[in-house]
Amino acid sequence: MSKTFASTGDLGEKVITFAKLGEGAYAYTAEGDPNTGVIIGDDGVMIIDTQATPLMAQKVLERIREITDKPVKYILMSHYHAVRVLGAAAYEAENIIASQKTYEMVVERGQQDWESELGRFPRLFEGHESITGLTWPTIVFDGKITVDLGNRKVEIWSPGRGHTQGDTVAWLPEEKILYAGDLVEYGATPYTGDAHLADWPTTLQALRDLKPNKLVPGRGDALHSPEQCEEALSETQGFVTELYACAQDGVAKGLDLKDIFAATKARMDPKYGEWVIYEHCMPFDVARAVDEAKGVARPQIWTAERDKDMWSSLNT
Repeated sequence: MSKTFASTGDLGEKVITFAKLGEGAYAYTAEGDPNTGVIIGDDGVMIIDTQATPLMAQKVLERIREITDKPVKYILMSHYHAVRVLGAAAYEAENIIASQKTYEMVVERGQQDWESELGRFPRLFEGHESITGLTWPTIVFDGKITVDLGNRKVEIWSPGRGHTQGDTVAWLPEEKILYAGDLVEYGATPYTGDAHLADWPTTLQALRDLKPNKLVPGRGDALHSPEQCEEALSETQGFVTELYACAQDGVAKGLDLKDIFAATKARMDPKYGEWVIYEHCMPFDVARAVDEAKGVARPQIWTAERDKDMWSSLNT
């Protein structure tokens, strides 16, 4: 392979920020690494995405314990990717919430996803031996539910397919704060290996219609103004729209995957090439975009073996 596989060469430490968006509303961010949301009510704490391992999750807990000793009552899985959910055991939460579509992904591809992501990005799986197993939800819902943390209600909603089939957001309606998961990124490349690209812009419009004042993306800094929220929504939409258009064009011309990959990067590198994990994501992103353009409605399961075979075929 002419390029270091995925993010195996990304070994540098990131600066952690624990940003306050409002009273009891926080974002744990680390320079483009996966974010964790924290919502604190009178009765307890909700975690949105846990980090990849219990050891990594302990770093989040250390920040939380600086401001509250209330128990973690809920974990919300914004979607099912190992890097987002396998640290759940550290919080000892009473309940783990996921959409029905996310639960289906755990059943169908949870183990393969764990093995795949560990191989792609070992730095994010520090202490991977502390993982106790797949993270299984205890509350599974369709559509929308509301969780009462005491003095505040958190609306939990699946607005539509995008990053995965089961994407779920947390919304604080009074403060208009949105925890968007990987449906929205900020200065970081959207990963689309399990995506539904044709649907994603419509789902983003549903989020835009909320008119958020503040937003926690899946990766990137917490956003503190409506203007920044719109910037993140627009940039994410621009990326996924352009990616899918490139794939559709290549498929219509009868090009093979390697040629479509080259043409897509030539078009997108100047605009997006400096975004976090761009080189990591693009082979997986283009592979899924081409599948969808060919009519493959359900994303193929990524395995550690498939990851490396595909990477090698596109980067040699």
